[in-house]
Amino acid sequence: MDVREKIALFPHSPGVYRYYDSEGTVIYVGKAKDLHKRVAQYFVPPERLNAKTRVLVSKIADAQYSVVDSEADALLLENNLIKQYKPKYNILLKDSKTYPWICVTGEPFPRVFITRRVVKNGSLYFGPYSSARHAHALVEFFESAYPLRSCKLKIDLEGILRRKYRPCLDLHLGRCKGPCVGAYSQADYAADIAEIVRILKGDTAALIREYTARMQQASTELDFETAQVCKERLDLLSDHYSKSVIQAANGCDADVFSLDFDSLEISPRASLGRDDSNGVIPSEAKESVLRAWGNFMRIRHGSVVQSLNLALKSQIEETRESMLSTFIAEIESQFGELSREVIVPFLPDVEIGGVEFKIPSRGDKLALLELSAKNAREFHFNSLRQLEKTDPEQFKKQALEEIRDALGMKELPMHIECFDNSNIQGTNPVASCVVFRGGRPSKKDYRKFKIKTVIGANDYASMKEVVNRRYSRMLAEAPDDLPQLVVIDGGKGQLGFAWQAIQELGLEDKFMVVGLAKRLEEIVRVDDPYPLFLDRNSQAFRVITHIRDEAHRFGITFHRNLRSKSQVRSALDDIPGVGERTRERLLLHFGSVARIAAASEADVAALVGPKLAARIKQTLSPVIPGEAKESNV
Repeated sequence: MDVREKIALFPHSPGVYRYYDSEGTVIYVGKAKDLHKRVAQYFVPPERLNAKTRVLVSKIADAQYSVVDSEADALLLENNLIKQYKPKYNILLKDSKTYPWICVTGEPFPRVFITRRVVKNGSLYFGPYSSARHAHALVEFFESAYPLRSCKLKIDLEGILRRKYRPCLDLHLGRCKGPCVGAYSQADYAADIAEIVRILKGDTAALIREYTARMQQASTELDFETAQVCKERLDLLSDHYSKSVIQAANGCDADVFSLDFDSLEISPRASLGRDDSNGVIPSEAKESVLRAWGNFMRIRHGSVVQSLNLALKSQIEETRESMLSTFIAEIESQFGELSREVIVPFLPDVEIGGVEFKIPSRGDKLALLELSAKNAREFHFNSLRQLEKTDPEQFKKQALEEIRDALGMKELPMHIECFDNSNIQGTNPVASCVVFRGGRPSKKDYRKFKIKTVIGANDYASMKEVVNRRYSRMLAEAPDDLPQLVVIDGGKGQLGFAWQAIQELGLEDKFMVVGLAKRLEEIVRVDDPYPLFLDRNSQAFRVITHIRDEAHRFGITFHRNLRSKSQVRSALDDIPGVGERTRERLLLHFGSVARIAAASEADVAALVGPKLAARIKQTLSPVIPGEAKESNV
């Protein structure tokens, strides 16, 4: 029985399916609300699939399935099987690093410290914290508010009774009350540890209310020492959390998820661009993505008690809804059951019983989503910077892959060329062509052009002339070195005339040509009425705009040089006998053409000789305002 016959027998039930290659290795694991319908979507005419999915389907030799009771169960089973088999074509999740945890040990007198290793030894671990600074701030707060021990001694009651331990400097400085010498009872120490655990669990608001009530009660009973202790704790709590912890006004319990995507193409029929404040993308835009950077935050009693960043990557195009579902499943497997309320920028492609997904539009919950989205964007940006420093070649390759996927190209654009026109009111019209190879500038291949056949400021005709000259020469001299991608600096007008030149040369099937409009930084394509908008944080956007800016810089520099030369030439270079070196000597000595004209003939003759000095004075004398002409009378 072949694969198509086998999937025809798949049930119409929720479950998880697995694809195997010819060697029996699991290459893909997927979830489905309806197994039969979902799996059948892969086995359709190839032209209806994208390139990467076609590769996956070509390698499928067998398929198996497991039936579950609900979509939520399918999501969790899929997540477990992906971890077990590590299929090549599935979404991979990766921490950016080992995140810090706050550990409360299980000793008779527990210690509180930061660690990056979780050991199952009875200790309590809180985290992970994506911000090490926040974790250290919490521990510093505990040290200032509670007289806990910082030593690593194994303190027990028997050792205290035998006077086994000696007090350290912390006791004399008042940082520790000395549990090692019996000065701090185990019950009082445990009470302080219990408060710290409550703070780490996010129960800060309730603790502040309790301290306020205890302070007022002690004041009423004239127990001013206790009231002062409560006041100090209350001030420390209020001061710390007003600075370092985001708190929602309504004290909600929720989980927050956000994703930041690379190579994100927005449907032109949807609203343009995304809302960069919270990462919300129009539901009409059903784009496919390969990479995403996610942030998860857990809110308890209005405080952020956990935050985690994860990178998601797939070998085949996945919908953003599927990416979000995978992210949610991973968090649920790591941190247990989700909150009843889950805040998301858009709905995932699964429903989970007992969980309500909300997309906020205003208020505190929107502020929480914006905070999570900001963390995801920072994680994305820092991941790219780290990759650029540690593996620049891989960074450039990823950027080129993004460009290929975003533009729908068949091959990687290892050779990119970009054209730009420069002129001021039609004077000294020039054009530039910059070349990037492997994502890097190849300055030896840069070319500059003086416009020859176009009169006046006509960017369209100038672009056609330059593109025609560039590729007609390449066809004659290096036909095997044609680029994979040509970028035209301009909108549909410039792109249309450049395309005419390419058609006249018969190169329309040799490479892709796009225009980059300046107004909205939108990419326009031949015969496509809708522009393409790339995520401004993506590597593809950065590389394409960098190439355009380099072409603009190169062209502007060439144009300025020509303009400067033409301005000097009109005054000196038209004089017979004045060459480049003579002109430079005169300008270096006198400073300007006007001063040369105003100087005496003897002064000029001292530099260039009497005959050339007389010719220069005769030519330049009319430029002196108000100079009287010699009379023939």
